[in-house]
Amino acid sequence: MGRLDGKVAIITGASQGMGEEHGRAFVAEGAKVILTDINEEAGQKLAAEIGENAIFIKHDVAKEADWQNVLEQGEKRFGLVNVLVNNAGVIGKMAETTEFSEEDYRFVCDINQIGVFLGMKTVIPSMIKAGVGSIVNISSVAGIVAIYGSPNLAYVGTKFAVRGMTKQIAVEYGKQNVRCNSVHPGYIRTPMMAAATDEEGGEATSMIPLNRLAACSEVSNLAIFLASDESSFITGAEHVIDGGMTAT
Repeated sequence: MGRLDGKVAIITGASQGMGEEHGRAFVAEGAKVILTDINEEAGQKLAAEIGENAIFIKHDVAKEADWQNVLEQGEKRFGLVNVLVNNAGVIGKMAETTEFSEEDYRFVCDINQIGVFLGMKTVIPSMIKAGVGSIVNISSVAGIVAIYGSPNLAYVGTKFAVRGMTKQIAVEYGKQNVRCNSVHPGYIRTPMMAAATDEEGGEATSMIPLNRLAACSEVSNLAIFLASDESSFITGAEHVIDGGMTAT
């Protein structure tokens, strides 16, 4: 039996990178998965590759109407949703705070923070009806420590916000058997990371005690654990997966 047998999961930002890997891994472990992203072409291709246990829905996480559409279509196809992986996110502008415009800041907040809020608000009622739920909010090591050398107040602020929102949801809905945890990846080998470094990770690896970037699958393994019943007494916690970056 798969570790996620009987689970119905929404995974945002699922057209590439970590989200794509999460989608493949969740289905391999027995879940039915609703993949969402703004990149419709890549998302539809992925769903077709995965097969009948996955569907793709085009989705802007910053729009509440889009969230309602995802939930309605997901429930119609697979039934009540009991797992939510808030994976969609952006880095935004790398600049000192005084160089940020309000528009720059709000753009990052809309996706990284408002998107997570809307997802939890929308999906929790389905989880309560199902009698069980697990929310996995993908934050960042930038939700644990500040970024040194490459300032980005919006990114750090939203990733710290996700950490706090996670704890609040865990407290509010624990008695209704809805768990909520945050995941804090460090440098992961994704298309986004590849655009910022060379193939081996460049100077990034010098900050990592394990001296390498992580594979997306390593983050997926953690997300599967948190989504599964194996983590049934874990909620309101931050789970750092950074190769030791924040150990010093």
